[in-house]
Amino acid sequence: MLHSIAAILLFALAFIANNATAQAIDPLPFRDHAEELRFQHLTSELRCLVCQDENLADSNADFARDLRHKVFELMQQGKSDAEIKQYLVERYSDFVLYDPPVNYRTWLLWFGPLLILIAGGVVVINTIRKRSHAGTPTAPTENGDDW
Repeated sequence: MLHSIAAILLFALAFIANNATAQAIDPLPFRDHAEELRFQHLTSELRCLVCQDENLADSNADFARDLRHKVFELMQQGKSDAEIKQYLVERYSDFVLYDPPVNYRTWLLWFGPLLILIAGGVVVINTIRKRSHAGTPTAPTENGDDW
């Protein structure tokens, strides 16, 4: 009885592992090795919109697989990398790019960390100034109002 349960569990694990591997492999009929390298480079520069922390090349999400196929299709149509990126940006915004351009929609993304750093520096400097002024006694005035 114990052997049959172990065999069933082992079979189930093998089945799950096989399906996970089959999903990760996404064979496409590239014309040559150069086209495959171009595809890999291009999909590594694009963000998976489902995972958001992974690029399109590494994501196992169904949507990422669909976008990889679309990128491949556009490559087969003779589109340049810039045209493919523009196609995806028009549909999914600049967020699809790992290196979005600096424009009015992305200025906070590019300069937000610097603004936060500057604001933090201002807070620190003001705090230090207040502490240094709080510890020094004030000089009495001539009419003696402060004593």
